[in-house]
Amino acid sequence: MAALTPKMAGVVERMARAGRPPLHLLTPDEAKAAYEKGAGVLEVPKPQLARVEDFSVTARDGHALPVRLYAPSHDVLPWLLFFHGGGFTVGSIGTHDTLCRVLSERSGCAVLSVDYRLAPAHKFPTATNDAWDALAAIAGNAAQWGLDGSRIAVGGDSAGGTLAAVCAILARDAGLPLALQLLIYPGMAAHQDTDSHRRYAEGPLLGEALISFFFGLYVNSSSERDDWRFAPLNAEDVEGVAPAWIGLAEIDPVVDEGIAYADKLRAAGVAVDLEIYRGVIHEFVKMGRAIPEALQAHADAALALRQALQP
Repeated sequence: MAALTPKMAGVVERMARAGRPPLHLLTPDEAKAAYEKGAGVLEVPKPQLARVEDFSVTARDGHALPVRLYAPSHDVLPWLLFFHGGGFTVGSIGTHDTLCRVLSERSGCAVLSVDYRLAPAHKFPTATNDAWDALAAIAGNAAQWGLDGSRIAVGGDSAGGTLAAVCAILARDAGLPLALQLLIYPGMAAHQDTDSHRRYAEGPLLGEALISFFFGLYVNSSSERDDWRFAPLNAEDVEGVAPAWIGLAEIDPVVDEGIAYADKLRAAGVAVDLEIYRGVIHEFVKMGRAIPEALQAHADAALALRQALQP
């Protein structure tokens, strides 16, 4: 089994000493609140940007989806539509505010973060529908927000990475050209049956109990689990989707399915840049104050964005 880096081990030890109850032992509302409270603890300082604006777009059922736009200038910029992680159950624009600011500042691109609706109040496929509706609405009216409608990327971490991968397939089908899909330790498989799920079933941080808690609130049946909009590895055909930058944590239940998706894309002729950050765990990109690999991932992801969107 891979070993944690000394700094990562120190963070895991401090988390254990803090003695907070694991999210899967809380109610969904308590889990949401606990995740919000802890989200920024190890983040880098928040970059200040020229533009930070909140607006909303309308989902297919009329729901107003909150969006926050981050931009380092008032120029007409290419943009990344970002979906936060949290197992389709926790997380928000707020929990990923710093990460989106960092990606915007480092890449020179605008980043737009979406508050898609969460389980258990909103089950599969609401998150997917919200993600696609936000992308279609913003891409179709990009000039309204001072954005370049011809240079677009999608991205996200964990469950947000799943949503980004799904949007990349839907965009191909709709004829919407995307420059990049930026997938940070995404969930890709229908079932937790890979070697890495067995190896890291006890965590740290993300383990089998928490994954089952999240997915049990979001998907109702095995047929929904097998749906490619939940498990992009089950997509029949990924030929012609956007090039991918995939950043994975080595010590993470979902690492094997991230590698498998990179292989699936490559087999279909899609360009893939795969980075595996050694000795770190799921969620590490939000620990830049303590974990040097997080800073490396920020730099790598921003470079991928810059090269794809500002060639």
